[in-house]
This record gives sequence, C-alpha cells and structure tokens, in this order.
Amino acid sequence: MWMLLLLPFVGLLWVPFYNFTEPALFGFPFFYWYQLVWVPITSILIFLVYRSRSPDEAP
Repeated sequence: MWMLLLLPFVGLLWVPFYNFTEPALFGFPFFYWYQLVWVPITSILIFLVYRSRSPDEAP
C-alpha cells in the first residue's frame, strides 16, 4: 500500500508531462488544474494507506 504514495510524487515530478495550456478547464490552463486535481487524489491515497496499517504500526 505504501507504493500508492509514489503516484502523486511521480505524477507531479515529471513537469513536461503536464506543461501545456490546452485543454483549459473553466479558463484555467491544463498546467494549473492538473496539479489541483492531484490534491484530493493525494488526500484519498494517504487516507487509504493510513487505514491499511495494522494497529501495531501506529505511532
């Protein structure tokens, strides 16, 4: 499950993948809304990893 946390890291690390202005969404270039979409996705992934831990792994 910890490998899920690499998805946002890789998805946002490789800037040439999303360095475009089109397609625009509500007037925002792709560059901005792509990064903003990762915020809730990352939150969900962190929640899933947290919930998958066993009680003995708790801090």
